[in-house]
Amino acid sequence: MALSSAIAADAGAPRAPAFVLRPEGDAAALGRIASACDEPLYALAKRTLDLVCAAVLLVALLPVFALVGLAIVLESRGPVFYCAERIGRFGRPFCVAKFRSMRADADPEAHAAFIGSLMREEARCAVYKVPGDPRITRVGAFLRRTSLDELPQLWNVLRGEMSLVGPRPDVPYALAQYPDWVGPRLVVKPGITGLWQVSGRSTLSLLDMYRLDVRYVQTASLLGDLRILVRTVPAVLSRTGAA
Repeated sequence: MALSSAIAADAGAPRAPAFVLRPEGDAAALGRIASACDEPLYALAKRTLDLVCAAVLLVALLPVFALVGLAIVLESRGPVFYCAERIGRFGRPFCVAKFRSMRADADPEAHAAFIGSLMREEARCAVYKVPGDPRITRVGAFLRRTSLDELPQLWNVLRGEMSLVGPRPDVPYALAQYPDWVGPRLVVKPGITGLWQVSGRSTLSLLDMYRLDVRYVQTASLLGDLRILVRTVPAVLSRTGAA
């Protein structure tokens, strides 16, 4: 299935409600943070960087896309691409594109329960990833360890739903369990990489990742984004914190 077709097919799926800011004072505070992140020169430079890099990388990585797609099809039945519902800027849901790393009939309920335990810090392990998850294929495990499963998100960057750098796109069922201080991470577009990616990745607890996301939003700058992009390359190649 083509990536654009997969996203279009998912468009009619039920969507999670937008995040409701809380408490009452949060709306004004988040508005001030959003205004700082929307500073014209920074916003223009960031979007230009996103468009140029995403377009160049999508073309340059076409052979990699073809090889990964072939490996997925040869191992298990199902589509090459998987569109997962995630929460974007200001709590708007969108479909994030990934290479499929699980069996096509995988049940999402186990993951929803696992996220609840991460929120309560009863589990401290790979962010969002259930330990020993039997739903993951062998090819999928390799894609996750190398972060290759996230390459299709370059399409989301082109569409303007994501940025190269930003908070990790969150799952809808995490919103109801958000601590009040997590709200600022929703005032910017989620990113393919971010401060969390270069600060330990899957060795972090979920709440630690949220803290890094909030810190990124509060200190966002083009220079900071470039530093994160540069640090992402060795972090991915060395599989630092990969699961």
